[in-house]
Amino acid sequence: MTETVRTRVAIVGAGPAGLLLSHLLDAAGIESVVIDSRSRDDIESTIRAGILEQGTVEVLTETGASDRVLRDGHRHDGIELRFEGEGHRIDFPGLVGRHVWLYPQHEVLKDLIATRLAAGQDIRFGVSADRVEDAESDRPRVIATDADGRGLAIEADFVVGADGSRSVARAAVTGSSTGGYFREYPFAWFGILCEAPPSSDELIYSNSPDGFALISQRSATVQRMYFQCDPETDPTAATEAELWEALQKRVPGTTLKEGPIFQRDVLRFRSFVAHELRRGRVALVGDAAHTVPPTGAKGMNLAVADVVLLDRALQALLLRGDEGPLDRYAEVASRRIWKAQHFSWWMTSMLHVAPGASDFDRRRQVGELRSVVESEAGRTYLAEAYTGWPLTTEL
Repeated sequence: MTETVRTRVAIVGAGPAGLLLSHLLDAAGIESVVIDSRSRDDIESTIRAGILEQGTVEVLTETGASDRVLRDGHRHDGIELRFEGEGHRIDFPGLVGRHVWLYPQHEVLKDLIATRLAAGQDIRFGVSADRVEDAESDRPRVIATDADGRGLAIEADFVVGADGSRSVARAAVTGSSTGGYFREYPFAWFGILCEAPPSSDELIYSNSPDGFALISQRSATVQRMYFQCDPETDPTAATEAELWEALQKRVPGTTLKEGPIFQRDVLRFRSFVAHELRRGRVALVGDAAHTVPPTGAKGMNLAVADVVLLDRALQALLLRGDEGPLDRYAEVASRRIWKAQHFSWWMTSMLHVAPGASDFDRRRQVGELRSVVESEAGRTYLAEAYTGWPLTTEL
């Protein structure tokens, strides 16, 4: 038998976008049901990077979604661009008066899940969305299946697809699960987690003839590092000594602090923006709407920007019967989405060595890096985009 549930907003996906949206809607008195195919433990234990823009941190703290981000997160006042063996610091407060926070995404999810469950949120883990029906009606439905194979139908006034890059909800908006603007990059990141003290107080983005590397942190004892690799690289093939050698070659001028490697993976690069962000009473947010290369640290922050806008649009629709803000959601959200796509592409192309790059390409790339670090205007643009453009709620 199929269970039928009635709610104001059905949210597919218990990631940062879906959980934050349910939190904001609840503050306005709008009930929701959130479903996710994963278990709570899977969601909270999947380790992912997390550079939070200042605007994201303000949303989390000012709405009561998280206070740990300020207590346990690490504020960063800059990054280092390293090339030709020299480091060049981008001073965020000095250039734009803003900061970012190092706070992993799974920690944000722990905070959001705890906050929502404490408030009585109906979150259904282990429930997989099969499809979204009747998007053009005033009673769209999510058809789903729970972990035991039982059917679930969620009838709502509105449905939100926050179910990641393999979104099921996307088909109801674009006509297919893959409908969008797409670009795949000819390289990937080989990522490691290791037991070691930090090699740097701030993130190092390093361009070298051997390829890109990012030296990041997790805590005082665990570090995250990446280096450019072929997308088909087998993450299990290299020895630890070979991995440290590959990383060290890509950050000339910096001596990395090494330690046991306990996790390794290969992260492919894709850029994607769905052809449409909303159809009728179904809308997309977060990775269901767009994905970016990780170089610009935009993924979760862009999801938060979507949610802030959609929250305002849904309040107008469901509390006041005003469809105007919802009609403008896709256009306004797309402006920031494409700015973030450009910034992520720019950082990626400026820092990575493309397969088959010529001597001209290499020298031109170094010229571009110098144009950024030797110009206050160039440094300011990077700092402004990296720390995040002001969040807008105007629709």
